[in-house]
Amino acid sequence: MPASALASPAATAVFAQGWAMGAGLILAIGAQNALVLRQGLRREHVGAVVAVCTLSDWLLIALGVFGLGTLIQSSPLLLQVFRFGGAAFLLAYAVLAARRAWRPSAGLQAGSHPATLGATLSAAFAFTYLNPHVYLDTVVLLGGLGARQPPQLRAAFATGAGLASVMWFGLLGFGAAAAAPRLRHARTWQIIDTGVALLMATLGLQLLLQPL
Repeated sequence: MPASALASPAATAVFAQGWAMGAGLILAIGAQNALVLRQGLRREHVGAVVAVCTLSDWLLIALGVFGLGTLIQSSPLLLQVFRFGGAAFLLAYAVLAARRAWRPSAGLQAGSHPATLGATLSAAFAFTYLNPHVYLDTVVLLGGLGARQPPQLRAAFATGAGLASVMWFGLLGFGAAAAAPRLRHARTWQIIDTGVALLMATLGLQLLLQPL
């Protein structure tokens, strides 16, 4: 979006709102963020994973802001699909993280055998496009909020939300990579995976217990 398009006070305010809403939703460590963090700590294909997650967020936010979010919100059936599908995905990932926390050495062994770029990108695409919770955050929630803006301000909202994704994924991936030499102990991985498991379980149960 050209900088001149943000010159008006209204556009600047909507841009800031998009950034704030995007940051608020993305800061919660979800399955996608947990993957970026894990790759950063292992220092494996960090740039590729950050790029996939960022570009995917931009695409899904744009689809939501420019129409798809409103369409999904108007369909009770689609909302239930995303609700229960997201809950199942998150709870399954919570179980996997809990298993890694129970046996932290497994995480370190995995780190000693680097995954291929293809396998890493496949995981990034799976955690993005096969995770209904990602669609809830980007297409339904952010998209629905952006679609309520006047047509001439929707691009400003989407740009602000997209900037939050760039900043967060870059910080999460490359920040973790910079700290990786100090985070090689089994206990550290156990704490990380325990936290991820608890967060994934909490988000999954919230989707099950709270109607959208």
